[in-house]
Amino acid sequence: MIKFEHTEVVGWEHAIRGMRNPMNSWEKSDSGWTRVSHEEAVDIYNDDSIEIIDECDRDEDGVSFYIIGKNDRDLMMQLRNAGTDHRKFMRMITVYVDITAPLYWWKEFDTYKVGTVANSCSTMHKIAAKRFERDDFSHEHLMDGGNYILNSTIDMLNEYRAQYLDSKDKKYWWQIIQLLPSSYNQRRTVMLNYEVLANIYKSRRNHKLDEWRTMLDWIESLPYSELITGFGSF
Repeated sequence: MIKFEHTEVVGWEHAIRGMRNPMNSWEKSDSGWTRVSHEEAVDIYNDDSIEIIDECDRDEDGVSFYIIGKNDRDLMMQLRNAGTDHRKFMRMITVYVDITAPLYWWKEFDTYKVGTVANSCSTMHKIAAKRFERDDFSHEHLMDGGNYILNSTIDMLNEYRAQYLDSKDKKYWWQIIQLLPSSYNQRRTVMLNYEVLANIYKSRRNHKLDEWRTMLDWIESLPYSELITGFGSF
């Protein structure tokens, strides 16, 4: 099980401006903010050829959108295809997302240390804050024997939790920490960038864990995901 929530992609203006610095070609940039009426905004929302990067200043008079122009889209893809040395702008497109996933998946995700930041819910401090339930664990592939073991483990964890809360004796807390299955779901707020995601997309495409395949689907849903995947064109 893996879940992606509160996705936000930022940094487009800065990335595009910096992308054009090497050739001093800022005058060719055709991206920017546009102010439209509510009626025109509906047309933009319904136009599949336009991908809205950001929206702000929605009021009774209209809406402001940030839209990437064709010149900038073409240059982005050229630099993307030229390789990592030429597409430094992708490191400036930042993605924030809340990910809930089992500990066994987080151990693999922690391979990606460069260009990522994560703040996690604390297992050490908050593990006894609530009773354990089945949905606190990834269990979609368990067979009958595995379900029995998980249910027994949950009962045991809840018993040790009750004893810890009653006595405050740390020996019961240790039972929880050391018995906690790697299928326990932990939530982290993560910061990544498009270059890191391109590396993940390339290296995890054929991985056996379902969680990675779900992450690749999420990556493909991001604005201008072609920059990450390399598939198709703008």
